[in-house]
Amino acid sequence: MSVAQPGSSSLRHEGYWWHRARTDLLASVMAPHLAAPARTLDVGSADAPSVGWMRGARQHVALDLFPDGLRPGEGVVGSATELPFGDATFDVVSAFDVVEHCADDERAVAELGRVLVPGGRMLLSVPAYQWAWSDHDVQAGHHRRYTRSGIVALVECAGMQVLRSTYAFGGVFPLFAAERLRRRIRPAATGDSRLPEVSPRVDRALMGVCRAEARLLRRRDLPFGSSVFVAAVRPPSDAT
Repeated sequence: MSVAQPGSSSLRHEGYWWHRARTDLLASVMAPHLAAPARTLDVGSADAPSVGWMRGARQHVALDLFPDGLRPGEGVVGSATELPFGDATFDVVSAFDVVEHCADDERAVAELGRVLVPGGRMLLSVPAYQWAWSDHDVQAGHHRRYTRSGIVALVECAGMQVLRSTYAFGGVFPLFAAERLRRRIRPAATGDSRLPEVSPRVDRALMGVCRAEARLLRRRDLPFGSSVFVAAVRPPSDAT
């Protein structure tokens, strides 16, 4: 088994089309649930390309398990399953493509909820569909993939109220499915964590499809896609 690469993948592949598209899709779904937070916490991704649209808070904290996952001079080293913050500290907590890296995902989501103030929002994204498991997931250090109902149940079990849940990357889903089938037939070499190369023309086409999807996601949920997005709130009546 290969060793997972530390830190956010978008720091290692900055500018790759998928990470740029994810930023647009996340902003379309999640930004309406930000309100006007005083303190925000981004767990795991810790990179401005993904969460620049969250930076309006008076205080923004980034946390990653590995120092390499943090930009120089920014953030806190720590684990999603043992957050080094007190109860009810943040107005918004995000964890984009993080929970699947945690062996104990129930504890991770519970920790995200613990540090939220009553009425605070939890913003999550996770990879979709266990049938899509491949060597890529092994290289990335994933423990599992999720259905929409599965991640919603996990969030609700942590005492959160789900505001919105949707699949994402639906427009490029046929390409995703084909790529996963290819990986099943011909897995990548051990230790090879490179992303599929795309030409500038294909990059423009993929980004065009995802920009159209981002506009659609502002109005409606998608029934399928390679990722699941969830926005939830800690009920205001919660005791701190």
